[in-house]
Amino acid sequence: MILKFLRLFKIIRVSIKYGLDEIAISGLQVPRTAKLIDTLIFWRDLSSPRGVRLRLALEELGPIFVKFGQVLSTRRDLMPPDIAEELARLQDRVPPFDSDLAIAQIVKSLGAHPDQLFASFEREPVASASIAQVHFATLKDGREVAVKVLRPGMKKLIDEDVALMHIAADWTSRLWADSKRLKPKEVVGEFDKYLHDELDLMREAANASQLRRNFANSDLLLVPEMHWDYCSSSVIVMERMVGIPVSQTERLVAAGVDLRKLSSDGVEIFFTQVFRDGFFHADMHPGNILVSIAPESFGRYIALDFGIVGTLNDYDKDYLSQNFLAFFRRDYKRVAEAHIESGWAPKDTRVDELEAAVRACCEPIFDRPLKDISFGQVLLRLFQTSRRFNVEVQPQLVLLQKTLLNIEGLGRQLDPELDLWQTAKPYLEKWMSNQVGPQGFMERLRAEAPRYAHIFPQLPRLLHQALTVHGEPRENDVELMKTLLAEQRQTNRLLSFIVYFVGAFALGALGLQVFMRWHQLPF
Repeated sequence: MILKFLRLFKIIRVSIKYGLDEIAISGLQVPRTAKLIDTLIFWRDLSSPRGVRLRLALEELGPIFVKFGQVLSTRRDLMPPDIAEELARLQDRVPPFDSDLAIAQIVKSLGAHPDQLFASFEREPVASASIAQVHFATLKDGREVAVKVLRPGMKKLIDEDVALMHIAADWTSRLWADSKRLKPKEVVGEFDKYLHDELDLMREAANASQLRRNFANSDLLLVPEMHWDYCSSSVIVMERMVGIPVSQTERLVAAGVDLRKLSSDGVEIFFTQVFRDGFFHADMHPGNILVSIAPESFGRYIALDFGIVGTLNDYDKDYLSQNFLAFFRRDYKRVAEAHIESGWAPKDTRVDELEAAVRACCEPIFDRPLKDISFGQVLLRLFQTSRRFNVEVQPQLVLLQKTLLNIEGLGRQLDPELDLWQTAKPYLEKWMSNQVGPQGFMERLRAEAPRYAHIFPQLPRLLHQALTVHGEPRENDVELMKTLLAEQRQTNRLLSFIVYFVGAFALGALGLQVFMRWHQLPF
């Protein structure tokens, strides 16, 4: 308990030092109290921009708060642009921990000293993040690997700090006038979930394995192989990937990499992950992406750090694809209708008003190169519009929004002239065609075939039982009969469609033959 009070005291001291209370003054519902606080603590130097002061405060408070700042930097719907941009600089601001602690963690997790496990092990880390750090090593069979080690004592520290964050979020929700829309409690809860997910490195290894399998036959993306015999919840060992960081464009150009193609490939990788797989790397900032210059994989992306991934179900994918295509076609009415139909906007929302608001946000960005537009600004305007129409940002799409912003930054670095709309539109149209066209129909039919094969033989017996038990059907039997009849009607419609389709095809072929023979007869 004493340690918690000391930690709380440090948080308060650092907050006062950097004027974090002053940042929140504009949102307080009690302006007189806010002004009094600002007057009493007059000795502080608040000349630096508020974003800089917030970043420095989080850095002084340690890795957990740095991670919190990183997450906040991706929530452009919640943060003003100047603060979000400054917090984004926290990606590479975490000092490494002592190598002896890393070695002790390896011994505890894998049951042996690194000198026994590996042919060689580099004590100095090559990368350090808020949750873990990475050391290079060589397996005894000669394969080069990267060893990722969780920071010792992280779970206890996270639990204590996040508990304090929950308290702060509760205070904020009581004092901040805009808390109903910004939802500080939900934001901290989301951060809590991300942190505890990242604490289990086996989860990260499994995410990497899934992504590697999804792109096994692709020439766009490389994902390191996991060495499962050396993996645990606090240590994972993976294939060492060698490449040039995607942010070092001068080195990429000197190596002969086509930046325009690289930029276009990045867009395709993103949409493939989202719409084909419904499983996407959700932490695609430049520090997690390399580009291979090896002859056998030249110019391919290399993905790293799989602690945060996003998933989408079929409903999400279908909804998103319709909205993307509607945006690309400038069909703002369809965008407005989709929001109301899905329940994201209230049912009493006027379609024409929402359509006009969305048009005002999006129309200025079309037919312009990426260097002249900003997704951050567009998203900010969309969120302001959403606030007006009481549209809430959906939790399952938060990671997708974050990844879109990462893609924007990546695209700006590689090819400022990239036309994202023209690059993405053909891919989305092809995906929609596969979903609603003959190919999508046959795939869904094949997927449902085992289910119907199990149900069909039972239909006569189950229907007879439902109609004859005790002379009158019971309530449960009536429900069962309704379900069976509904299944039967669905099956009949499917069979009728197939019959009509085959019949029409046969009649068409026969008519074509008659037509050709008729025109071959002499007049």
